[in-house]
Amino acid sequence: MRVLLGLVLVVVLVLALVWLFQRRLIYQPDTTPVPAAGTVLPGAEDVRLRTADGLELGAWFVGPAGSAPKATVLVANGNGGNRAGRAPLAAKLAQAGLAVLMFDYRGYGGNAGDPDEDGLALDVRAAYRYLVEDRRVPPERLLFHGESLGCAVVAELALDHPPAGLLLRSPFTDLAAVGAGIYPFLPVRLLLRDRFPVRDEVARLRVPTVVVLGGRDSIVPPAQSREVAAAASARLVEVPGADHNDPVLLEGRALVDAVLSLVPS
Repeated sequence: MRVLLGLVLVVVLVLALVWLFQRRLIYQPDTTPVPAAGTVLPGAEDVRLRTADGLELGAWFVGPAGSAPKATVLVANGNGGNRAGRAPLAAKLAQAGLAVLMFDYRGYGGNAGDPDEDGLALDVRAAYRYLVEDRRVPPERLLFHGESLGCAVVAELALDHPPAGLLLRSPFTDLAAVGAGIYPFLPVRLLLRDRFPVRDEVARLRVPTVVVLGGRDSIVPPAQSREVAAAASARLVEVPGADHNDPVLLEGRALVDAVLSLVPS
């Protein structure tokens, strides 16, 4: 009985620790303040966003050189790093004639606050307001680009503010499905505090959507991205042999072309 009681106590302790510290496993920010926009992206501007709960977030805005943008892209990052790591994507989109807003969530890139599902929803809304209110971007010329976790962020935003087009790169069906694959020994669905139900949200949208995935994604199973594409009635672009963080999925030609395919005529 003592051995059994000891095992029960260990299990309870492990589950309690997972419950308390799970967001440290989900969100992996680079908290380092990012450099000035113009030192990384020629012609880019440093921008400050204000969230509804009073946080100030850093962002970069860059447009095409010498011409009006064909459309503007709001980029929602994945769960790791900060916006500096997405600079090559912004550069290629700008070269293709698009304007781009890249921002960091709370707790990322030197921003105050701690990330969670509700907080990220406030953060992306601050970015959206900046574009439509300060930059006067018409919603019918605005595209959303989500990367991995960012797919959940822009899908939820699109329910309230439908864009002209939605690009989902490596989306998962919901966060619990990813967690269950990584931690099969834990009751993830019972413990998880942040849900991010991408599949259910995109099924409610009526927005032109493209899903881009890597054929050998080791973090988000390709089957989950295909399931999201089916729920969204989306065009599917699969990059054979590509893993989750391979450059071809971060800034490759197939990804840029997929964004361009959503530009309204």
